[in-house]
Amino acid sequence: MRKLAIMFTLVLAGATQAAVKTQVLEYKQGDTTLEGFLAYDDAIQGKRPGVLVVHQWKGLGDYEKKRAEMLAQLGYVAFAVDIYGKGVRPKDTQSAGAEAGKYKKDRALLRTRVNAGLAELKKRQFTDTSRLAAIGYCFGGTTVIELARSGADIAGVVSFHGALDSPTPEDGKKIKCKVLALHGADDPFVPAADVAAFEDEMRQAKVDWQLVKYGGAVHSFTDWNAKDMNLPGAVYNEKADRRSWQAMQQFFAEIFGAEPRK
Repeated sequence: MRKLAIMFTLVLAGATQAAVKTQVLEYKQGDTTLEGFLAYDDAIQGKRPGVLVVHQWKGLGDYEKKRAEMLAQLGYVAFAVDIYGKGVRPKDTQSAGAEAGKYKKDRALLRTRVNAGLAELKKRQFTDTSRLAAIGYCFGGTTVIELARSGADIAGVVSFHGALDSPTPEDGKKIKCKVLALHGADDPFVPAADVAAFEDEMRQAKVDWQLVKYGGAVHSFTDWNAKDMNLPGAVYNEKADRRSWQAMQQFFAEIFGAEPRK
């Protein structure tokens, strides 16, 4: 009986896994072709909240696709966007820094690109367009805060170890959604002055915001491939990864008015 129960559990788990469907989607922003990644569970009937996923500085890759699939398993429609453009996937930290820098210097373009991804998410047949959120990692964390600053009509954004600089503090007044920033307390790439500026911007704009700092965590604390970057100050932290994912789920339960599927 015990073996039978184990087999049944494995089969059930496999069936659940198989229900998650994925699709590579091309879309446009102006004349630029972008290539995103959609994930959803077709075992769920009807519309459900949509979550945008924004990539790290090396562009949309396996890591963000896996996160999109994890969100689909929780019952969301997840769309991993492409900020850089189809085929633009930096291979090393130097080229990644250069590519990310283009958009950090041109926040208007960054906002336009991420809003193009949001528009694509809204088109999906299972997306409940009244319940939308965005999450992002590192460069993507910066991007989702810029999405909020653009005045996007969404319920919330979650930044995982993103830069927290505040280049145009007055733009905080355009934020309509709730903001959750999940931050490594010992992140060497995010100066204390930037954290303070972010906090001040949120306060002055009267945003509904939260900043969670994880002790002992540095940059890229959610990235299980962080060691491959061989970048001092960027290290995976299992405890902070787990806690931040749980914090995101609690945040979604609040903004969407329903608990994620277990």
